[in-house]
Amino acid sequence: MDKPSTQTPRADRLSTEKPVRTGPGKRTPAKQLSGPTALAALAGVAAAAVVLSVAELIGAFFTARATPVLALGSTFIDFTPSWMKDFAIATFGTNDKLALFVGMAVSILILACILGIVAYRKWALGVAGVLLMGAVIVASVVTRAGVKPLDAIPSLIGTVAGLIVLRILVTRLWRMQQWPDMASDLAAKDSERPATSRRAFFAATGVTAAASAIAATGGRLLSAARSNVAQARESLQLPAPAKPAPAVPAGVQSKAPGVTPWLTPNNDFYRIDTALSVPEINVQDWELRVHGLVDREIRLSFQDLLDADLIESHVSLTCVSNPVGGNLAGNAKWLGMPIREVLKMAGPKDGADMVLSTSIDGFSASTPLEVLQDDRDAMLAIGMNGEALPLEHGYPVRMVVPGLYGFVSATKWVVDLEVTRFADSKAYWTQRGWSERGPIKTMARVEVPKSFAKVPAGRVAIGGTAWAQTRGITKVEVQIDNGPWTEATLSTEASLVTWRQWSFDWEATPGPHYIKARATDGTGEVQTDKRADPVPDGASGWQSLMVTVE
Repeated sequence: MDKPSTQTPRADRLSTEKPVRTGPGKRTPAKQLSGPTALAALAGVAAAAVVLSVAELIGAFFTARATPVLALGSTFIDFTPSWMKDFAIATFGTNDKLALFVGMAVSILILACILGIVAYRKWALGVAGVLLMGAVIVASVVTRAGVKPLDAIPSLIGTVAGLIVLRILVTRLWRMQQWPDMASDLAAKDSERPATSRRAFFAATGVTAAASAIAATGGRLLSAARSNVAQARESLQLPAPAKPAPAVPAGVQSKAPGVTPWLTPNNDFYRIDTALSVPEINVQDWELRVHGLVDREIRLSFQDLLDADLIESHVSLTCVSNPVGGNLAGNAKWLGMPIREVLKMAGPKDGADMVLSTSIDGFSASTPLEVLQDDRDAMLAIGMNGEALPLEHGYPVRMVVPGLYGFVSATKWVVDLEVTRFADSKAYWTQRGWSERGPIKTMARVEVPKSFAKVPAGRVAIGGTAWAQTRGITKVEVQIDNGPWTEATLSTEASLVTWRQWSFDWEATPGPHYIKARATDGTGEVQTDKRADPVPDGASGWQSLMVTVE
């Protein structure tokens, strides 16, 4: 005997269960809503991918900073609390931008899932959500420095394209609820079966994802093809300096194996800035405006810098976010025009005490006027370690100011110098609670052995780097556990504006040990043991690390 069928005909099922609306004029059983929720979230992700990829593709013909991801990321940075930025730099170091992009990707993914589900359940609300997201993207784009209103076009077109794709995918889900996959449907010929199956939905989603990937890749390739800045940089021939850097004396490198090179290669030089996308500036278009409290406003072209009497100098730079013992410091040979000569051409007026330097991407730094006019050779740098500035380090022109943390002096991609007063103007970081002036603090760093390293008993080489730019380093001392402070061997000093390396031979005995180091600068001031966070004017304290002697 055949087994009685328990399958309820489709018409009976649809008529006996409480219907709920899943689309304009459509009703479907309530218990079936839970199934497509994940698919609705996937539809939202696919639509978001279309928004970003289409905008990326079209944005290749507009300003680079007009792409949604970069605009949103830059806006996020602008509104991020200082403590969160400090945490990101302390935790991720020079990978802070990568961490930001990962966080943005996760946030966009979650938001896209929510919008997909909302659009499936209530289309009008979904449309409102997508339009709101588009408005946020457009607002982020048009508020970027150097961006024109027309640069919002890629984001607008991307938003419309994403909304269309979302409608197509959500409509498929509504149809799936009206005509669930039945045996009779699955057995029907392809031409007779409505395209409402999960297989058809996944196929449509897959095509959307592939098209988005192609569009995004095409946009990047087009942007690269349209830009010749990298090639122009490589072909740039730097002039010989009127004042070459003094020869580096022998013995500047620490005798302890493993200590960082005295001269930092360009590829290894730390990078901390607010630019998510490295600005690409043609030297023919670059111009520096000097204005404000000056006798005469001046404008300099890149050719003006090439024709000037350039100076060359080894200078160590340090980031204010560098923790005690951190690696956000580097030493390079810079080539550029003295800023004091630029200011002399403009003629600062009485009462001015600060220069507000601004980057092409909107970042600004406040530098004491007297620092830019003294003999420390602050410069508008165009060269780094014998070649044109790398793109990520400020090509074509950046500021290099010995003795000050970068947040008040080292403006990359600089295009504007305003002579003003601290009382009248605030820079990017001073608006966020950091100090107005940022003299670099005296610091000694232990580089070998590494913290928590295991070393053999006997003679162990300890070494590292110390800095106190413009004051110099006259002594470094090492303490093992709670023993006496013992003077280390200093490497040769190249100048007062570069770091100085040191080494120390330690007769290590088995067991755990703590190593500390401190420096004394050229004024006789000993590095303070008082611990301070980087905010508001740089970290301080003695580095302490533990090693195990076996």
